[in-house]
Amino acid sequence: MMQFPKAGFVSNPTPSEPLRRLSETLDVDLWIKRDDLAGPSFGGNKTRQLDYYLGAAIAQDCDTILITGAVQSNFVRTAAALAAKLGMRTIVQLEARVPDQDPLYQRSGNVLLNQLLGAEVIYYSYGEDEAGADAALRVRAEQERAKGHRPYVIPLALGNPPLGALGYVDAANEIMDETPDYDVVVVASGSGLTHAGLLSGLLTRGFAGRVIGSCVRRDKVQQIARIRAVLDGLAALNTSLRHVSSGKVSIWDGALGPGYGKIGPAAYSAMTMVAQCEGLILDPVYTAKAFAAIPALVDSGTIRKGSKVLFVHTGGLAALFAYQTDLTQLLNSA
Repeated sequence: MMQFPKAGFVSNPTPSEPLRRLSETLDVDLWIKRDDLAGPSFGGNKTRQLDYYLGAAIAQDCDTILITGAVQSNFVRTAAALAAKLGMRTIVQLEARVPDQDPLYQRSGNVLLNQLLGAEVIYYSYGEDEAGADAALRVRAEQERAKGHRPYVIPLALGNPPLGALGYVDAANEIMDETPDYDVVVVASGSGLTHAGLLSGLLTRGFAGRVIGSCVRRDKVQQIARIRAVLDGLAALNTSLRHVSSGKVSIWDGALGPGYGKIGPAAYSAMTMVAQCEGLILDPVYTAKAFAAIPALVDSGTIRKGSKVLFVHTGGLAALFAYQTDLTQLLNSA
């Protein structure tokens, strides 16, 4: 099997903890995997993905990382933090994915942290053109190469080897080594690397339960197609992984509205429920929409009462501060 170098940012398993009050409230045996604790600078699941991308950059003796994401992207902020630890330059390209946001969204949260971490920030004016964003980064990479730098581009669009998904194959191994008897695992489903890597890794290890991805950016039909594409790319990248049939791809999009980066009623309810029952904070873009699947699917009977359920907390807490205006309005109107 081909070996993929890692930068070594996730050296130990992240903890899994019981959520006792929520378990009583929802009538399930609910646990949380604390991937929000993975890595520096507010941590998060992107650390696992970047462990492989930056491992490849180190192996190629690169000195500059180029990455693209939304204005409040946890991915680019985590890349800037990890690159700083490695002594690398970071160029982050921010896309306009979320319309009609107030000025606080444009300057706080991850935007502020990118600046604090010393990243160069550039902008791409389209939010639904991943291939175009990647192409723009590659043009900039050639400019950096002409100046004598050694750039490494972390791509966003489908069609690139999903190297970052290997980080969640690692997470699947942690879960199976520790507690393999979950009936259901729930995780946010956005770019697809976390969801597909987790699903592939768990099934390869013989997991008998169900992995449910909760949509944060695209609807169920679009996201099923995306996860299928990432799974196929992952199987080509690492042939030791088990083939995942399309029937194993479970998607829920009940908290997607009103769209990517927007707080809907299901996400807000999830944020307040988890905060006020367990003292844990979810972010409005990913983890709140992911957790919202659990009470909804328990209510519908899709998750049976008494089931053992694992919620994968993928982090993203820095973005919370960009939503101060929206959250204040919601809290004041409650």
